[in-house]
Amino acid sequence: MSEQSDPRRRYSSPVVDGLGKSASRAMLRAVGFTDEDFRKPQVGIASTWSRVTPCNSHIHELAEAASGGADAAGGKGVIFNTITISDGIANGTEGMKYSLVSREVIADSIETVAGCEGFDGLVAIGGCDKNMPGCLMGLARLDRPSVFVYGGTILPGENHTDIVSVFEAVGQHAKGDLDLIAVKHIEETAIPGPGSCGGMYTANSMASAIEALGMSLPGSSAQNAVSRAKHDDCEAAGAAVLELLERDIKPSDIMTRKAFENAITVVIALGGSTNAVLHLIAMANTIGVPLSLEDFTEIGRRVPVVADLRPSGHYMMSELVEIGGIQPLMKTLLDAGLLHGDCLTVTGRTLAENLANVAPYPAEQQIIAPLDRPFKAESHLRILYGNLAPEGGVAKITGKEGTRFTGTARVFGSEEEAQARILDGTVVAGDVLVIRYEGPRGGPGMREMLSPTSAIMGRGLGSDVALITDGRFSGGSHGFVVGHITPEAYDGGPIALVHDGDEITIDAEADTIEVNVSDEELMRRRAAWQKPTPRYARGALAKYARTVSSASTGAVTDLPDVR
Repeated sequence: MSEQSDPRRRYSSPVVDGLGKSASRAMLRAVGFTDEDFRKPQVGIASTWSRVTPCNSHIHELAEAASGGADAAGGKGVIFNTITISDGIANGTEGMKYSLVSREVIADSIETVAGCEGFDGLVAIGGCDKNMPGCLMGLARLDRPSVFVYGGTILPGENHTDIVSVFEAVGQHAKGDLDLIAVKHIEETAIPGPGSCGGMYTANSMASAIEALGMSLPGSSAQNAVSRAKHDDCEAAGAAVLELLERDIKPSDIMTRKAFENAITVVIALGGSTNAVLHLIAMANTIGVPLSLEDFTEIGRRVPVVADLRPSGHYMMSELVEIGGIQPLMKTLLDAGLLHGDCLTVTGRTLAENLANVAPYPAEQQIIAPLDRPFKAESHLRILYGNLAPEGGVAKITGKEGTRFTGTARVFGSEEEAQARILDGTVVAGDVLVIRYEGPRGGPGMREMLSPTSAIMGRGLGSDVALITDGRFSGGSHGFVVGHITPEAYDGGPIALVHDGDEITIDAEADTIEVNVSDEELMRRRAAWQKPTPRYARGALAKYARTVSSASTGAVTDLPDVR
């Protein structure tokens, strides 16, 4: 029977100490605890391992390495699982409505297990879009010494392909540019093994943001999924939690306002996903840090896009790994005064201290441009307002498809409707596709529009068609696209009032999105509008729709003012 004497055991001590906890100890002996283990700090290892998706199929081995690292440092690692889903598999189906919901389930489950079992510290290992911010939100709620580990990026497929190549091949076939044999060959070779989608899509964007935030060890965001470096990263994370416990450094000490500004800066510099806007605001809300859409605009005015990474660029994350990952970029941004160097990180040191001895990129590399010769002088993430989005919308506009678009509305009530009309040739140059009732409440679940945007690109309409939605986009989407439009259609937002044939203008320089319809006409349409019946009456989607907040506040389910 152990007695409380170690301040690092604040949470495990009430679970295992004293005669009254004999039953607890008996249960734990059955899963491998010894007398000595009851005197050690317990480190929960939250694993998102699953054979659902290649992004997470290797994470059990990483969890074992993290647990071993915690054990070697004097703790007791305890592995537990949380869920994951696959956006790449579910995209374009009704099942994709569960994607954003899974982020909340993951946060809930990590909080639930750690809160119940009395873990003193945690390592969370995520490898796909939603489980990464879900992990961070769970760690933030618990506010116990914690480290996040990224599961790592996948390697390129044959001929430099990836999952987006497969989606775009479908559009190329519809256009007549690829036959079925060629599409099948891309399908068979684009995903060569474990790891997250290979471009600067949402997983790699969020991994980079979390490292910049200070919640991962240096280098964690830019390692191949199957590599010695990733195994060592996990072992080091397990050990790092013991040091954080010794010093009582918690997520709330690290996830500060300045740290979130650092994360936004790095996402912009890398040309990252629009989903980073949604997830960073959600994570900030969870830890109690004020963060809003306007912060992305303000920071974006001074931070350029310097990475030539997919989807808008050429290179993949594995190629950035080869030249040093994001650490040299962060050092460059720090030296230019664009990062806050005094932010504390999970190393126990500041960001500036972590970066002090980082070497620059090789001189001959072409992936990261100099700050004075960027690919885009300001952010590609544009927060748009106007009579179509009075509470904001989020666009990812690199400038390659232009910065201003005026076209004619072609309105769809779901993603499936739009996809069918893109593939059959109904959608033509000059159209602005309006996909509505796909928001957090209306969908419910705020589906990604990767299938439609990929079909548009595959049909060669990337510069000739715009797409706006109260849903969201995959990090793999590119083109003239605007998502997260708020208020959403289900709440009676103006996007619900658009008719076929209305003229819509998107201006990514003035940061506006307008439908050319008079206020009087919009009022007349509003008077005739009726709120749709909820699509789900029971179950997880119905519960989510009743509790979720607006996309402009991160689409979280635990804000006090959630309706």
